[in-house]
Amino acid sequence: MRISGGAARGVTLQVPKGDVTRPATDGMRQAVFSSLAGRLPEARFVDLFAGSGAYGLEAFSRGAWGGVFVEKNLKAAECIRKNIAAVAKSAGRAEAGLSLRVADVLSWAPVPGEGPDLVFIDPPYEIIEEVGLRLFARMAEWWPAGADPVVVFEMPGELTLEPPGWSCVKRLGKGARQPTTAFFRRG
Repeated sequence: MRISGGAARGVTLQVPKGDVTRPATDGMRQAVFSSLAGRLPEARFVDLFAGSGAYGLEAFSRGAWGGVFVEKNLKAAECIRKNIAAVAKSAGRAEAGLSLRVADVLSWAPVPGEGPDLVFIDPPYEIIEEVGLRLFARMAEWWPAGADPVVVFEMPGELTLEPPGWSCVKRLGKGARQPTTAFFRRG
């Protein structure tokens, strides 16, 4: 798996061995970032269930200011640390705007008043129905009125989420049992 665009294009990302993560495919990330191009410059992001950090690092490579990776698996967190260093070095940018939190996503929250512009969520598919709506309920508290964040949620094609207070404005990918990505906005 590689960074597919931006200043660190081509950098290979380390992925934990085994089934600890299910990394987003290069093609899916390219489609997501084509849709987000105008929102990336100077954006702050959060990458939940970060795995290898692919979504957040792709955003950073393409001009996002920085963000937070939240991952509770220690093997995956170690890969993220290495990937942050490799991508920042290749992009010629400091790592200072990137941080890793080894934590459960349901207990983590950003500093009050510092809600991100973009949220990437790529959870294990088997827990989406259990945690999906809970995540959206928690995230609703992250921003002041009038903020316009975008939540990018990867899930299988046969699944639909309808979180109260959020609207799915776009969906990439097709077919049951295939990865898709849904874009949510408040309202």
